[in-house]
This record gives sequence, C-alpha cells and structure tokens, in this order.
Amino acid sequence: MMSEAPAKPSETGSALEVLRVFLRLGVSSFGGPIAHLGYFRDEFVTRRRWLDEQAFADLVALCQFLPGPASSQVGFSIGLMRAGYLGALAAWTGFTLPSAILLLLFAYGVGSLGGPIGTGLLHGLKLVAVAIVAQAVWGMARSLCPDRQRASIAAVAAVIILFSTASVAQILAILLGAVAGLVLCRDAAPAAGGHVAMPVSRKAGMFALSAFTLLLVAVLLPAGHLGSQGFGLFAAFYRSGALVFGGGHVVLPLLREAFVGPGWISDDVFLAGYGAAQAVPGPLFTFSAYLGAMVAPEPHGITGAALGLFGIFLPGILILIGTLPFWDAFRSRPSAQAAMRGVNAAVVGLLGAALYNPVWTTSVKTSGDFAIALVSFVLLVAWRAPPLVAVLFSACGGIALALI
Repeated sequence: MMSEAPAKPSETGSALEVLRVFLRLGVSSFGGPIAHLGYFRDEFVTRRRWLDEQAFADLVALCQFLPGPASSQVGFSIGLMRAGYLGALAAWTGFTLPSAILLLLFAYGVGSLGGPIGTGLLHGLKLVAVAIVAQAVWGMARSLCPDRQRASIAAVAAVIILFSTASVAQILAILLGAVAGLVLCRDAAPAAGGHVAMPVSRKAGMFALSAFTLLLVAVLLPAGHLGSQGFGLFAAFYRSGALVFGGGHVVLPLLREAFVGPGWISDDVFLAGYGAAQAVPGPLFTFSAYLGAMVAPEPHGITGAALGLFGIFLPGILILIGTLPFWDAFRSRPSAQAAMRGVNAAVVGLLGAALYNPVWTTSVKTSGDFAIALVSFVLLVAWRAPPLVAVLFSACGGIALALI
C-alpha cells in the first residue's frame, strides 16, 4: 500500500493530527532539549515537511532568545502553525503529558529503575541522544552553513559555548551571529521558503506580552502571594519558568531554591525526582509535576502537579505568543535576512557544542558506547530509520553492555 505523500510546507491540518504526532514524540523523545530539536527536525522538516529547514532554524533561534523551555516552545509553534491555537494546545499536551504522568506516578511511589538492566537501559537512552543530535547537526550544517562565512560563524558560536558555562553565553553567541551575518552574509543568496504563517494577531501578541509582564511583577512582589498558598506555589513555578534562559537543566537551580529553600521539600526528595526526570521522555520541565505532587503544604498531589505544569510552562508560552506576530515582519527585511543567516549558522554552532558537551561527554565512555552511538547514527542518516528504532536499538545495546 502506498504511503500518504508528505504535506507541503505551510499546509494546514487538524488539531487531532497534531496531537497524534506529538503524543508519539512525547513517549519516544529521550535525550533532553537538544535531542528534542533533533527529533522535531526529523519529524516535521524531513519526513512530514510541515515546514522547511530555514523556517525551523528561525523558530529555534527565536525560542533560544526567549525565556522558557526552548524545545517545548518550538513544538508549540509548530502546532500553532499547523492547526491554530487548538493545534498549539494539542502539541503541548501530546509532548508534555506522557512524561508528566510518569513523574506523577513516581511521586506516588512507583520507584525508579535499579540493577544492571535498569542502569543499562538508562545509559542506552543517553547514547541515542548522541545519534539524534549528531543527525541534527549534520543535516542543519549542510543547509545553513553552505559557505565559509557561515561555517566560520558556526565555529565561533561553538567555541563560545564550549568555553563558557554561563547560560547567557547562548544568547551572546546568537547576538554575535546576527552581527556577523549583517557584515558577512549580505551577498549570500536568500534561502527559499522559511516563511512561518502564525495565526496570531498583533492585538493578541500585545495582550500576551502584557499578561506575561503583569504576572511576572505579581510573582516577584514579596507580598504577592502571602494570602494564598495555592498562589504561592504557582508563583514559585511561574518565577522559575519566566527567569530561565536555555531551559532544561538550567531551571533546576531555580526550582531547588524555590522549593528546598523554604522547606517545602527536602533535598533528598528533590534529587530523587531529578534522577527520575532523566529517565523519562519529553521535556525536563515536567519535573514540575513531581514537585507539585510532593510539596508539603497544600495544594499537593494531582492538584499540585497540575498547578506546577501550568505555572512553569505559562510564561514561556505567553512571551512566545507575544513575539510571533512581530517576528515574521522583522525577518522579511533584507538586513534582517542577513542577520538571520548569521543567527541560523550560530544555532548550528550551538547544537555542535551541545553534541560534545553535555551529550557526548556524559554518554560516551567506552568503545562499546561509541559503537552503539555510531550504529544509531547510521540507522538514522543512511537507513532513514524512524527515531524510535534508534531508541530501541540503543536501549537494548545499553542493557547488553551492562550485562557483559
């Protein structure tokens, strides 16, 4: 039976279609935010062609600029582009719900994996991230760094990230990429496509930016949540989500300060949940479901988990909606196009640096590890196997190494 032809970029679809695709990604996207971008690129640029390489890189660059979980923001944007606000909600729900449920179950005492099989499985899931990120770097570099100017910008961006541990280095690398693009990339041929039609009006964008700002002021005020424990819990999550750049692991120190500091949760319980969060697919921000369920004061349990998810993801979604109506108009100008060529090259450098640290340095320790990552990469690039095949192979390989 012939498979359905892939959709052309900019075609619209249904929220149900978006939910189905993102739900599958939500149960199979291991490896953290950088790996998630690799999964998204393979699914929506290469396979389904919901958007092209240039548009995807622009979305990644925008979401790297903004506070919040970058990979979830990219997924939200793709759902919004495909099926409007319902599609955006479907994308967020499908990508977030699986890991949130798993961490909530862990909070209720399901427990974590142990023994050599469990340890090997978790290590195998880390190894597949190496292949996923390497595939993303390989494909994006070929499209977005075709000349020596942009290849040099990517290399400089990678060096900045490799020699700096500050999360602000990502923003600095992208800004320098924009400046370098203005100087070096004005004569480059414009890339075909790249237009991202978002059904967000300027009025809606201004409303979202206003809501983001007002809520941020409210949760930063010392007296803003004294009268309500529920709002105090929401404020802790919203503050963490609104003030973090880079997403993922960068939010953990903020969450620890917000929850361990006032005695809402012990350090041991906090770290146990952090360990469990590494073993589940989907965004690391779903760690908030575990924290919301485990906090000592009311509300906790399922209500606290729902409040945690809502509070930590809301600021990133609001500022994204507020920025999108003005993004496409900005990037249509010739000078902006030159800057974006530099920014896109810098994004490739960011991914390349992340491929080395933390993806490679925390995963590949032995020749067996390298062999598993290499075969997974060949499966993805040469055989064009679905990412889930690479996940299963890597997981089985990790278990085999642990049992040898």
